[in-house]
Amino acid sequence: MEDYVRGANELIKLSKAESSQLFDILSAPTDTDQSVNRENQANALRVDSATLSDRARDLDVPDELSDANDYFVEALDLRRDGLAEVADQLPGALAQEERRNSTGRIAEMMQVFLASDVLLTARYLPQLEEALKQEEVEADVPTVEQLRFVEEIDWVSADFVADQIAGIRGTDGGSATPGLHGNGLGTVALGGVALTPGGSATVPLTGDIAFDVQVLNQGDSTETDVQVQLTVGQGGDALDLEDTIPEIAAGEQKAVTIPLTDQPPTGQNVPITVRVKPVPGEEVTDNNEAEFTVIFTR
Repeated sequence: MEDYVRGANELIKLSKAESSQLFDILSAPTDTDQSVNRENQANALRVDSATLSDRARDLDVPDELSDANDYFVEALDLRRDGLAEVADQLPGALAQEERRNSTGRIAEMMQVFLASDVLLTARYLPQLEEALKQEEVEADVPTVEQLRFVEEIDWVSADFVADQIAGIRGTDGGSATPGLHGNGLGTVALGGVALTPGGSATVPLTGDIAFDVQVLNQGDSTETDVQVQLTVGQGGDALDLEDTIPEIAAGEQKAVTIPLTDQPPTGQNVPITVRVKPVPGEEVTDNNEAEFTVIFTR
C-alpha cells in the first residue's frame, strides 16, 4: 500500500505540472510569432498526459485500494482527453477567422478538468485515507490542493477563457492596435417591437421572443469578440443575458439575436439595459449603453 501511494503521488505531481503548463499556454502574454510554439507545447502535453494514464494502469494496486484506484485512473483519463481536445482546438482558437467554436470547445474542457478534480478530491482521496486507516498503514497522502488541476475557478467561465485566448492573440487591453477603437449601440428590438431609449413599449410575451441588437463599429480597426450584454429587470430577480459577435470590420454594422430565456412579469414596467462591452483601446463609451422600459403582455 505504501508503494502504491508513492507511485500514485509521483503521477499526481506530474499531472499538477501539466496543469501549470496548460494555463501558462492559455494565458501568458505572447505575440503572433509565438502561436506555433504554444500549439507545439499543447501537443506535447497531449502526449505526456496519455503516458500518465498508461502509467496509472500499470500501478501495482493492492486489493484494499482497488476502488480508489478506479477513480484515480478515471480522473487521469479525463485530463488526458481534455488536454487532447485543447491541443486540437488551440490552432483554431488562435486563428484570425472562425475561432469562436474552437474557443468554446476549450472552455468546455475546463469542465472536464473540474470533473477530474471532483473525482480525486471527493472520491479517490477519501477512499485512500479510509483504506490506509483500516489497515493501519501510514503513508504520505496527497493534499486537496495537490490533487487539483483547476487552481483558479475563473477558468470554468467561458467568458474568462475567451478573454484569455483573446489576450494570446494580442487582442487584450494591453495590445490594442493603433488608431481609433469603439463600437456604438444601434437599434434594439424585442419580439419585433422597436425599443426607444428612455421610452416605454408594450411587447407581447411569446415562447420564442428574442432581442435583436444592432452594433456599429465606429473605429478604424476590425474588432473581435464583441460582447453584447442585457439586463432584464432589477435587483436580485434581474435576468442577465449576453452573446458575442465574433468580428466586426471598421464601419460595419452587425446584429446579434439574444433569446429571452426566462419569463419576466407581465402588466408592469420592466427596466431593460442593453450594453456593448468596450473593446481594447476604446476611450469613449457614452454610446455603448441604453436603458428601456417594457410592459409585457400575454
